[in-house]
Amino acid sequence: MTNLMEELRWRGMVQDVMPGTEEQLQKEMTSAYIGFDPTADSLHIGNLVPIMLLVHLQRAGHKPYALVGGATGMVGDPSGKSAERNLLSEDILQRNQAGVKKQLERYLNFDAALPNAAVMVNNYDWFKNISFLDFIRDTGKHITVNYMMSKESVRKRIEGDAGISFTEFTYQLIQGYDFFHLYQQHNIKLQMGGSDQWGNITTGTELIRRKVGGEAFAFTCPLITKADGGKFGKSEAGNVWLDAEKTTPYQFYQFWLNATDADAEKWIRIFTFLDRATIDSLVAEHQQDPGKRLLQKTLAKEVTSFIHGEAEYNKAIETTEKLFAQQNAPAESLSREDLENMEGLQKIDFARTQLETGVDVISFLADTKIFPSKGEARKMVQNGGVSINRNKVGDANMPVNTALLLHNEYLLVQKGKKNYYLVKAV
Repeated sequence: MTNLMEELRWRGMVQDVMPGTEEQLQKEMTSAYIGFDPTADSLHIGNLVPIMLLVHLQRAGHKPYALVGGATGMVGDPSGKSAERNLLSEDILQRNQAGVKKQLERYLNFDAALPNAAVMVNNYDWFKNISFLDFIRDTGKHITVNYMMSKESVRKRIEGDAGISFTEFTYQLIQGYDFFHLYQQHNIKLQMGGSDQWGNITTGTELIRRKVGGEAFAFTCPLITKADGGKFGKSEAGNVWLDAEKTTPYQFYQFWLNATDADAEKWIRIFTFLDRATIDSLVAEHQQDPGKRLLQKTLAKEVTSFIHGEAEYNKAIETTEKLFAQQNAPAESLSREDLENMEGLQKIDFARTQLETGVDVISFLADTKIFPSKGEARKMVQNGGVSINRNKVGDANMPVNTALLLHNEYLLVQKGKKNYYLVKAV
């Protein structure tokens, strides 16, 4: 059995570890779980680290469990949050869980014939039959309020202006009960998660110890950050989703390709399965000639192929090359079909009546939502970062009207180096 903790440590994927965890993993095939929040019908790249942890766990010969929080999704976790979360209805939760399961099945092996086959569980299945009185009698009495209030996520919220509701205060007890239930029913001895979950996870190990004298283990991974302090997982268009309908494979590929050198060096360890020797030589080669962007290209290739498959990765490359190769061709040379079939750009409808009367370029850029505000649009135009039909916009008062339409229907807008929009007059 490979040493899982050693592997994860050099990849930078370990933060807090409960004593005895490494020994447990070396001793026997261990069942371990991670919880996923069903707040949307797709996971996003913020969920990639837990997915990678489960895949590493399974590859090392252990048994992964993915828990979708059908019950906890109705409550809300205060960890890392400054305000209450919107509670979800049962039918939305069910739709989200189905979407999450479908995605996880692409990355983990659920083949029941395997001794360490992946399993998906839903905590709503056991919580729906537990009454409130049973829960506070059988579980609540084992954990003191002092213990719960000592957790950083709770303390921060109590000291903050918004405070914390009783609902969210009980969250760590509910998550702790999940661990206890899985320990009892599935012999799950390990829980993993992001470092913001450490308080909730250790409540579970404590409950197992106090209720049945059992021993359970835990480790967390650091929360992923960007070198510039920006939030990981967000692009200009918002979340980077694993669902190709929400984030196209081209946009997904571009996210990784645009990583800074510092981020690419850190992320290639976390988000790929390349071995240590390969990564070390890639880093050394990249440092010789950073302009080739070898690290970024390898990172983008590995992650896009893992999430969307090799065919979609090849398509993303093709789209990238087309968009950049065609950049030098005048927009007027593009056929209607070229414009309609161009991938990697966002399509926007805009009222033809406005173009007939004419609109200044700043209002046009804000009205199409290409920029969130006129101020941001003006700033980008002044910095030479906006083109319409491949011509740089130099004048903030330039009129946008029907005379600019390609094939009397389209405007090709470019924002910065990487963002393309096809605006259609309707």
